[in-house]
Parts: sequence; C-alpha cells; structure tokens
Amino acid sequence: MKKALICGISGQDGAYLASLLLRKGYGVCGTSRDAQMSSFRNLLRLGIQDQIKLESMILTDFRSVLQILTKFQPDEVYNLAAQSSVGLSFDQPVETLESIATGTLNLLEVIRFLGGKIRLYSAGSSECFGNTGELAADEETPFRPRSPYAVAKATAFWEVANYREAYGLFACSGILFNHESPLRPERFVTQKIVGAACRIAAGSPEKLYLGNISVQRDWGWAPEYVEAMYLMLQHQEPDDYVIATGETYALGDFVAIAFDCVGLNWQEHVEIDQSLLRPTDIAFGRANPGKAKSKLGWEAQYKMPQVVRMMANARQAGT
Repeated sequence: MKKALICGISGQDGAYLASLLLRKGYGVCGTSRDAQMSSFRNLLRLGIQDQIKLESMILTDFRSVLQILTKFQPDEVYNLAAQSSVGLSFDQPVETLESIATGTLNLLEVIRFLGGKIRLYSAGSSECFGNTGELAADEETPFRPRSPYAVAKATAFWEVANYREAYGLFACSGILFNHESPLRPERFVTQKIVGAACRIAAGSPEKLYLGNISVQRDWGWAPEYVEAMYLMLQHQEPDDYVIATGETYALGDFVAIAFDCVGLNWQEHVEIDQSLLRPTDIAFGRANPGKAKSKLGWEAQYKMPQVVRMMANARQAGT
C-alpha cells in the first residue's frame, strides 16, 4: 500500500485529494497545526475522516516536519497548507511568506535529509503571473507577482525548482488557476456570491457587497484539479504544470450566473463597495493548460458556468 501525507488536509483541496487517494487504495495521513482542535469539517462532509490518520504538524517548525515524515514514512507528500487568501496576505504579509515559503523549504530539506526518495507536490498559484495582458500564461511565462501571497508562492516555486535541479528530488509545482467547489469557505468571493444568492432567493433582505467585478479569471472544478496533482507524482519525470480550464470569464459573469441559478436578477441585489478593492489586483487571468493535457492526459471537463451551477445546487440541497 502506498502512503501519502497531505499537509493542509482540512481545506477544500486537501479533502478532495484525500478522497481520491483513498479510492486508489492509499494509506492517507493528514496534518493540521493542531489536529486535536481542528474540526476537519470537510472530511466529515465527504464521509472519510475515520479512514485517515490525523497528526499535528507545524510546517514552519523544521523539527515538527521531520518528526511527522519520519513517523509516517510516506511515499508521496502533498503540500496544500499555509495561508491561502490573497486579500488577507495584504494584512498579514509576514505570516503569509513564512507559512508558504518557509513551510515549503522545510519539507524540501526534510525530504533531502531523509534520502530524497519521497515525491513532493507543492501547490503553486496562477497569482504568480500577475497581469499578462491578453497572453495565456503557460509554464514559460515570467512571474510578476502583485500581492504578498503571490510573492510567497513564487518563492516556494523556485525553492522546488532548485531542490529538483540541485539534489535530484522528485518535486513538482502545480500552478493552479482558480478552482471552486461547495467546500469553499465564504471568505472566498465565489462562495460568498453563491451563498448570498441562495439566501436572498430564500427570502433574506440582505445585499451582496463586492469589490471589482470586472476582473477576469479562469475558474475550474476543484475535484478535477486534485486529480492533476496526483498525476504529477505518477509521471516518470518531475515537472511543473499549469492547471486550468483555458477559459476566462469576468467576476460579473460569475455573479450573473449564480443569481440566475436561483431565478434572480443580480443587479437588483448587488452593490459595489470601494472598501473591498485590493491595493493591487490582477485585471485579467488567462491560462494555457496544454502541457498538462499532452504529458499527463489531464483536461478540465467543467468550465465556470457548470461550476457555478454545481455550487448553487449543492448549497440549495444543503450538501
């Protein structure tokens, strides 16, 4: 039986990845900063918590990382942990950099220390590209990060590349564009939109306050994206991959579809709040996921309109 360690198992991607690996016959260990206090709500929601070994691990503490990897001896490590909000990174830049960059470095160094046989997946981000104009970003597109979060993710990306080249580690970065699901918390704008639309349709008098709805993004379906993570570590050679649908939509389009799903006109319920604008933001995000298709055989099946409808349907069904 192969064994996988998932750092950040309590999040959206961690929960879906754990479910996928269990179906493939893996023994799965998941970590959070305090496993005794964490609710692991997403694991419970998927009905898989009792199939997973849960451990406390602090990625920024080298000794903590060494203890858990030595104890569990995984074949594969998936690093999905650390601060995950672009907006919050402007308020907590130091914690963001440390949790992402130092955490990734500790995993790489521990794997090297233990002999370098463990395969590592590191969660990268399309935020690293910054504004690319009309260019569809691929693995060769230069990074121009525009937030503390993106700076931290870019740092982690180059750490992975350095350890792969310098020490021969099987280490990959997935440069993931936005991916959503019913497991997203409401601090993410996509779930904020879907949640508000469903509540208003049920009779809530609230208004939905948003910042810049003209920004354009590539939104995919999270359960598909964790399959790409898995495939990266099964490939014969370690490499980095852009994971996306290849289609770009405005946030306003996302809003319109979400309200349409519940039979409402979004313009009657949405107001723009200038206080929600970020100091810097990416106006346009477009991706070219061709390498993942050609080398991994991975291609997104669900695009933004289907993703919104699946999120709205799950919300209305209470699942």
